[in-house]
Amino acid sequence: MINNYTLLVVDNKKRIKQFLDFPSSLYRNASNWIRPLDKDLEKIFDPAQNKLFRMGDAVRWIIIDNKNKVAGRIAAFYDKKTAYKNDQPTGGCGFFDCVNNQEAANILFNAAKEWLSSKGMEAMDGPVNFGSRETFWGCLKEGFSEPNYNMPYNFSYYNDLFENYGFKNYFEQYTFQMDLIPGHLGEAIYKNGSRARKNKDITFAFHNTKNPESSAFYFKEVFNEAWAKFPGVKKINDAQAKIFLKTLKPVIDPKLVIFAFHNNKPIGFFIMIPDLYQITKRFNGKFGLINKLRFMYHLKIVKTCDKALGLIFGISPQFQGKGIAEAMILFFEDEVKRGVKYSSLEMNWIGDFNPKMIRLVKELGANVKKVHITYRYIFDRNKIFKRAAKL
Repeated sequence: MINNYTLLVVDNKKRIKQFLDFPSSLYRNASNWIRPLDKDLEKIFDPAQNKLFRMGDAVRWIIIDNKNKVAGRIAAFYDKKTAYKNDQPTGGCGFFDCVNNQEAANILFNAAKEWLSSKGMEAMDGPVNFGSRETFWGCLKEGFSEPNYNMPYNFSYYNDLFENYGFKNYFEQYTFQMDLIPGHLGEAIYKNGSRARKNKDITFAFHNTKNPESSAFYFKEVFNEAWAKFPGVKKINDAQAKIFLKTLKPVIDPKLVIFAFHNNKPIGFFIMIPDLYQITKRFNGKFGLINKLRFMYHLKIVKTCDKALGLIFGISPQFQGKGIAEAMILFFEDEVKRGVKYSSLEMNWIGDFNPKMIRLVKELGANVKKVHITYRYIFDRNKIFKRAAKL
């Protein structure tokens, strides 16, 4: 017993279930919380499905109170490939949920810190994902509306639990939102986008489901021009581009994947998906056969989703600032006029360290709807803390 709580490693089916089920009891009166699908969490901790285990490891804990009730959970993880890109080897903690009690939170944070330290780490970021930044990343600070698919929702007191322990704001990531009401988009969109669309050398197209390899090629070409120049971002090859599009295949809506071309050469892409939480929030985390059928019914037949999520977009450098992004939105607006059922767009993950991207999104008429914080805790408390460098 550690004071009022007992720390337990999640190492069997019973404790996995407790780890997955605890947030449902914690948030039972929080109307905007949505339970992620259990399968989406479990694949993160499955070495057969998560390649980060090849050069790293992960562990999970729960704590129970003196009434034998679960009072909190956390995971800790690291992978050497990214850990040593920081000023000090840095791991992560995430999937943190806890009652509003600093003692309970400190027990969880200490467990993560001690385990990571034993693995050679000297700092930890949290709450983050043992995977890509696009999901399960950040502590919600502003905008306590329904979360987007696989993005965190938490009580406001979580920020106090992190900061009271000693975590500091490493960077913030913004979720931008814009309405997709035909004829009511931002003035800059119509002005800049219309000018680009008048250029006969510039054309647009949606994802071709009959020839998905062409979309993978377009994506690769633009990504390598627009994104691979940033520090830490590597070029992708044909196989990686195909895998990316393949992972989206079960949920892809061809009208949400847009490409721009100049004389038939790809110069831009905008990849979106439906907000699947609008469907899966009914499933209480379960995705058995019945819910799979319900999912496809709502996604493909009823078309329940009316909110699109922007995953990633890019413009080749020589065409940036020339209205291509705005023109792609106008191209999509034409489909909305024809009856495509999307009334809003949210762009999930734009860091405060990327002012150029923030400026571009604001020019599209989008506004900040949510703010998540990524915290960092340096184990050596005498070491100077630095926020994430601007791009």
